[in-house]
This record gives sequence, C-alpha cells and structure tokens, in this order.
Amino acid sequence: MTTPALRLSRSIVGQAEADAVSRVILEDGYLGMGNEVKRFEEDIAAYLGVPAQNVVTANTGTAALHLAVQAAVQPGAEVLVQSLTFVASFQAISGAGAVPVACEALPETCTIDLADAERRLTERTAAIMPVHYASNPAGLDAVYAFAHKHGLRVIEDAAHAFGCMHDGRMIGTFGDIACFSFDGIKNITSGEGGCIVTADQTVAQLCRDARLLSVANDTEKRFSGQRSWDFDVTRQGWRYHMSNIMAAIGRVQLARLPGEFAPARMRLTARYRQRLAGAPHLALLTTDPRDVVVPHIFPVRILDDKKHHVVDALQAGGIPTGMHYKPNHLLTYYGGGAQSLPVTEMLGRQLTTLPLHPGMSDADVDMVCDALLEALA
Repeated sequence: MTTPALRLSRSIVGQAEADAVSRVILEDGYLGMGNEVKRFEEDIAAYLGVPAQNVVTANTGTAALHLAVQAAVQPGAEVLVQSLTFVASFQAISGAGAVPVACEALPETCTIDLADAERRLTERTAAIMPVHYASNPAGLDAVYAFAHKHGLRVIEDAAHAFGCMHDGRMIGTFGDIACFSFDGIKNITSGEGGCIVTADQTVAQLCRDARLLSVANDTEKRFSGQRSWDFDVTRQGWRYHMSNIMAAIGRVQLARLPGEFAPARMRLTARYRQRLAGAPHLALLTTDPRDVVVPHIFPVRILDDKKHHVVDALQAGGIPTGMHYKPNHLLTYYGGGAQSLPVTEMLGRQLTTLPLHPGMSDADVDMVCDALLEALA
C-alpha cells in the first residue's frame, strides 16, 4: 500500500460538501447569488455572535479587502501595512486607489511594528491594515490604541484568522473592519470566497452594493429571488459577489470548524511546538497567551543562514515547505526594493512554512520534526 504524499496544505472536503453543491444544482436550480448566500451570511453571523447585517460575503478574500478599503478610505489616502504579507493586501489597497505604505514587522510575531509605522505617518495617512500573520492577532489592542491616537480606520487583514479569538473575543466581533478569506486551504473554505465583518453599517452597505457593481440595494433583491432592472449607479463597483454553490460549501465547512478543523489545527501545532522547542538554529513565532489561535499555516524562522540547506534536505525527504511571504516592498510594482526594511528582509530570508492541515496525523508531524531536527543538527 502506497503512503500518500505529504502536502504543505490542502482542502479538506468530502461527501457533505458534494451533497450541498448537488442540492443547490438539483433542488434550488439557481447557481448565482441568492438565498444560499443569505443563509451563509446568517450562519457566519451566528457563529461570530454578531448581527447578520454586519456580514458581507465576497468571491475572494482579496475582494473583501478591496471592498473594505474602497468603502473606508478615499482615493489617494495612505494605508499603513506590513510588507510581510501576501501581495493581496497591497493589491487591495492600490486597487482601491489608495497607497500602501510598507512597514516593518516584528520578528517575534511577524505582525506590524507600530514604532516603525508611526515614523511613516503623514497628513495623508487614513488607515492601518494589521495582518494577522499565521492567524496570530498579536498586539491588536495596541493597533487600535495607535489608530485611535492618530484618527485612523482599522481594516484587519484576518485572511488567516477565521475562528481565532483575542482576549476572549472572536476576531471580527469588535473593532472596526475585519476581512476573512475562505479560499481552498484556509481554516474553512467555500472553494474561493471571503467576507467583510463590520458594525459600521455605512461601510457594510457600501461593500454590499459594490460587490454587485454598485447597483444600490441589489443584494436584497437577489436574496428574495429578484433582480434590479431599473437602477442608477453612483460609485465604482465590482463583480465580487459570492455564488450559491460557494456558499453551500462554506456552510458545511463552517459546521465542521468547531468540532473538527479547529481542534485538529491546534493539536498539530501544539505538537510541532513541543517537538521543536529549544531546537538549534530555529526560532518559533510567539503568541499572546490570552489569544486562541487556530493556525492556518505553521511558519518557523531558520537562523544562521541554514534555510537553504534545511529546505533542500526536507525536499529530498519528500517534505514540502513554503515561503510566506516575499516582502511586498521588493516587488517591482511596489518599489522594487527602493525602500529598505532590514527586519522584514531578514524575515524573508529566514521564514519557512512547514506542512499543516487537518488531514495530517501526529505521525506526519513527527516525521517532519525528525527530518527538520536532523537537518538543523
């Protein structure tokens, strides 16, 4: 019997998701945005413990970020964001006509360095986008204090952090605006997808309309099985709405998160941390003990210029690794390295992501740790 190859990450879907899609196709018959999306938004709201009107789904997490930035800040405004993030964060900001201002990350948590961010404030700064790197909402209270001090909106890039808690509160249930991703390998998936969660009903309605080409109140029509035929448009909009098929998958996944996915991710990560604690040439990222982190990825810092040797050794042993992420300020579109961020560049050279998904076993983690420790030694 052949042992299946270990994957860095993967979708965990099965018959229940297939049955949900089949129900939409065979019984509902409408594949676009309709009542299934409405139910998914209601399910998300119930899970988080917020009013349904606070939740706006979109077809990707990037689209959610883009809609949120467009709704919250004016074109030409500057948004503080760490350079160590997926390019989606930067693209969402620039796509909304705003300017991403690359900031350093803290080496212990890989979240935004507020001291560095403060040095980059200008009269045009309108918002800060904290990235919950590897699902970690570290320093979130300080981010909100910083934003309050300087009169900034907060748009949380919580793409990794669905199901996580900060100081006893679910991410997305407090603060300003939080954006989640439901792509194929996140904590839950709807195939692709994402959502905005905010108590600011002006922002929520702008996002709700903008996902449907800014046709005012078209969401309400579609949720009741109708369409808007005679309408006006006063703002730029996008084709960013979620489909009923995506929502059907997402609803099943959401039901599986508390009892299946979250415990598995947390158990596997705890095993990694126990096995790798104190290993030479290795640093583990830190988390706040007040937080409940449901980890989407498990990156580690490989020190002393040993990363390439370690990655090659793991690869030779059939163990895949990832890189989360190449710093955005090094990308041509965002300056091509004209700006110097030495800490972030160091992290880019050190960070290596180890396999993590709910389909892994404890034995899989042990195999990765054995190979990693051997390579480090």
